Amino acid sequence: MDLQQSLWLIFPEIIIIITIIVVVLAELILPPQKRHQTGWFAATGLVAAFFVTLNLFKVDTAAEFFGRMVVHDAWSLFFKLFFEISGFLIVIFSLGSKETRGKNQGEYYALLLAVIMGLIFMTSATDLVMILLAMETVGILSYVLVGFNKASSRSGEAALKYLIYGATATGVMLFGMSYLYGLTGTTNLFDIADSIAQSETGFTLTVIMLFILVGFGFKIAMAPFHMWCPDVYEGAPTPITAFLSVGPKAAGFALLLRFFFSTLTQPALDGAFTVVGTFKWPLLIAILSAFTMTVGNLSAITQSNVKRLLAYSSIAHAGYMLMGVVVLHTAGLRAILFYLIVYLFMNIGAFMVVAAIRDGIGSEEIDDYKGIGRRMPFAPIMLALFLFALTGLPPLSGFIGKFYLFFAVIDAGIYWLVTVAIINTVISLYYYARIVKAMFFDEGSQTTPVPVTPLQIIVVSISAIPTLILGIYWAPIIDFAEQSIQMLM
Repeated sequence: MDLQQSLWLIFPEIIIIITIIVVVLAELILPPQKRHQTGWFAATGLVAAFFVTLNLFKVDTAAEFFGRMVVHDAWSLFFKLFFEISGFLIVIFSLGSKETRGKNQGEYYALLLAVIMGLIFMTSATDLVMILLAMETVGILSYVLVGFNKASSRSGEAALKYLIYGATATGVMLFGMSYLYGLTGTTNLFDIADSIAQSETGFTLTVIMLFILVGFGFKIAMAPFHMWCPDVYEGAPTPITAFLSVGPKAAGFALLLRFFFSTLTQPALDGAFTVVGTFKWPLLIAILSAFTMTVGNLSAITQSNVKRLLAYSSIAHAGYMLMGVVVLHTAGLRAILFYLIVYLFMNIGAFMVVAAIRDGIGSEEIDDYKGIGRRMPFAPIMLALFLFALTGLPPLSGFIGKFYLFFAVIDAGIYWLVTVAIINTVISLYYYARIVKAMFFDEGSQTTPVPVTPLQIIVVSISAIPTLILGIYWAPIIDFAEQSIQMLM
C-alpha cells in the first residue's frame, strides 16, 4: 500500500492531530476569558473525525500498512467510532464542569485529544512495538490529566499512584514481550501466531503470556491489577474519571482480544475458536473474571464516596465483560462489543450526574446526597436511571448487555461462571440502591433548591436517551458489532 492510501486510512487520526495544533494555538491567541472556546474546537474536530471514520467503512477489506505495524479493519473502525463518541461526550462534559474550567484550557483539551489518538492506535496496532508506543502514549498523558488540578492534593496523589502502578505494569508487560520476541524472532502478531503454531513452547509461552496479561489487566482494571482504580477515580477531575472508566478500558479489551485471538487461537466452524498450544488461557480468564466481578462488587458495598463506589463498580463490569472472552465464540465477542457501547453511555452518564451534584452541593459523599431528590430533581432521577441500567434491570440497556453476555456463557456450558455473575448482579443492586435511597427517601439537613445548568441537562440527556432506547431497540448495534468481529475470523 502506497503512502497516499496509508494516510487516507489514518485520516481520522490526522484530523485529531490538526485539531490538537489548532487548540494549542488558540490557547496562545485567545484572551483568557475566551479560552474555554478551545473545548468547542476539540468537539468540532472529533465530530469531523467521526464522519470520516464512518466513510472509511466503505473500505471493506483489511489492510496492513506502515511496515505491517498498523491495520485497517472493521475491528479498529468500531473502536475509532467508540473513542470519538466518548471523547466528544467528555469534551462537552468538561465544558460544563467546574473542575475543569479555569486556566490552561487549551492544554487540557490538547492532552485529552492526544490520549484519544493513542487509544485509536492501541486498537489498530498489530506489532509489539506499536502496541507499546500506543499504550505509553495513553498512559503518560493520562497521568498528567489525572493530576491536572494542581491545586488539589487529592488529584496529585492520584496521579502519583497511577504513575507508579502504570510503570510497574508496563515494565512487567514489556519483560514478557521481550521474551516473546526472543522466542518467535518477530514482533508482528500474525507472524508470532505462525511461529507459535509450529513450535513446542508450552511452559515458556505460558510464563510469557502471564507477564503480558499484567499490562492488559492493568488497562481494564482487572483484579488483582485493579488497586490503582479507586484512588485514581476519586482523585481525578470527574470528567477525566468518566473518560478513564470507558476509554482505556475499551482499548484494553480491544487489544487483549486482538492479541490473544490473533496469536493463541484459530477459527473453527460456526464462529467458534480453538486454542493453539498448551496454555489454557480461557480457564485462567474465567477465574479472573469471577474474581474481578466479586472483588469489585463486594468492595463497593462499604464505600461512602460515590466516585469510589463507581470505581469498584467499573472493576466489576470489567469482570462481566471478561466472560465474553472465555466463550471462545463470536457470540461472546459480539456481546462484549455491545456491552461496551451501552456501558459507555450509562457509565459516563452516571459520572456526569455526580459532577453536576458535586457542583451544586460541593460533595461526593453518599451521606450528603440525602434529600437532594427534592432539591434538584432532574439530576437524582437521571442518576437513578443510570444506576439501575448499570445493575442490569429491564427495560434499560444494561439488561440487554448482560443478557447477551450471560446467554453466550450459558450457551458455552460454563454454568458456574454465569452463576457467579448473577449473584454479583444481585449484590450490585444493593449498593446502587443505597444511593437511590439516600437521594429520595432519606431526610437531608438542607432544603435549599440547587440549580442545574442547561449544559448539564443537555449532556446528561445525551447519555440518557441511548440508555433508554438501547433497552428497547438494539438490533442495529448488535448488527454493527457482528460486522466488527470479522477481523478475527
